[in-house]
Amino acid sequence: MIIESMRIALSSLLANKLRAILTMLGIIIGVAAVITLLAAGEGVQGLVRSEIQSVGSNLVFVVPSSQGGGLSRPRAGSGSGSLTYGDALAIGDPLAVQDVVAVAPEYSRAGQVIFGNRNTSTFVSGVTANYGAVRNYAVEMGGFITEQDLNADARVAVVGQTVVERLFGEEIYPVGQTIKINRIPFRVIGVLQRKGGSGFGDQDDIILIPLTTAVKRVYQGRTTRGDYSVSVIYAQVSSEERIDAAVQDITELLRDRHKIAYRDDDDFTVINQADILDIFGSITSVLTIFLGAIAAISLLVGGIGIMNIMLVSVTERTREIGIRKAIGAKKRDILLQFLVEAVTLSLTGGAIGIALGYLGSLAVAKAAPDIQPVVTAQTIALAAGFAAAVGLFFGIYPANRAASLHPIEALRYE
Repeated sequence: MIIESMRIALSSLLANKLRAILTMLGIIIGVAAVITLLAAGEGVQGLVRSEIQSVGSNLVFVVPSSQGGGLSRPRAGSGSGSLTYGDALAIGDPLAVQDVVAVAPEYSRAGQVIFGNRNTSTFVSGVTANYGAVRNYAVEMGGFITEQDLNADARVAVVGQTVVERLFGEEIYPVGQTIKINRIPFRVIGVLQRKGGSGFGDQDDIILIPLTTAVKRVYQGRTTRGDYSVSVIYAQVSSEERIDAAVQDITELLRDRHKIAYRDDDDFTVINQADILDIFGSITSVLTIFLGAIAAISLLVGGIGIMNIMLVSVTERTREIGIRKAIGAKKRDILLQFLVEAVTLSLTGGAIGIALGYLGSLAVAKAAPDIQPVVTAQTIALAAGFAAAVGLFFGIYPANRAASLHPIEALRYE
């Protein structure tokens, strides 16, 4: 019976092709919009995850409380000394914090860089030898800062790709060239591999110099106690499962080093990378659902269109309904026929919408190469199920109206 009803429904739709297409248009637009927006939302979530993880794996960030939570580009203030190089060494001590396997302090400030008649403003970061390994910065040419450079307060620099493009262009080999940072000459010893821009800024717009050189010669970042100030401390934890324990140990260690009383607030903030991922994931999920809900309004409009055309169809086929009832068709047969017709109309529009939604996701990927939309089976099932539900819901009233017609009155209808 259902197959026969579907055959009749398809025959009816094919008999009025233009009307059927216009009726399905709301469903097609709604499903295509839902597929495209949900796929783009998945792509944005993937982009955020990759950007945060590109900072480093299993990281804990320690920043002065007055500084906020900068990740890839911490902005140091006046070097208040709330975090020091000594704090970084203490965190890296396995006897103090067992779960930390590597520590990379950073002192970052804005600086004016000159090469010949070219100049640019960028971020200059004083770092240690293991900074590249902790922060996932790899060298494309030349070398990286060494312990010998730190001990000698060497005036050497490792530059990012954006800085290379601004200062050297394609015609000059950067390694071995001399640049001036705040009028102090530095020799370029390496160029970093490209990381690309992110929500945290251009990660290639950076110059790395030895931490000792930054605080002694360039920015005078010593504390009143003679230690080196740092803008942020990156602590790499042995595994994701041990991050919470490491955060607790680091907090207790720094409170003790900074002599913070029991009821006093910390003068630093410890940020868990996993928590950042969860926060951004929650935000992007909410935005994706919100955009999907807006797109779903088109499905409701399409459902109203289906109900309208089905009411027209009932009026046009009143005599047909009367004849079917006169030869023995029951109320449920008529009800099923028109319900199947409404659902068929909706599902056909849904199938076309899914195809257009997939093409829309490809268009998004082409327009925004950093975002890779993902069309999942769950998204397709959700869109198809919602389209069928819309057809069923808005088809009930016309189908019930058709099934309730009296056969004699239907046969008399002109």
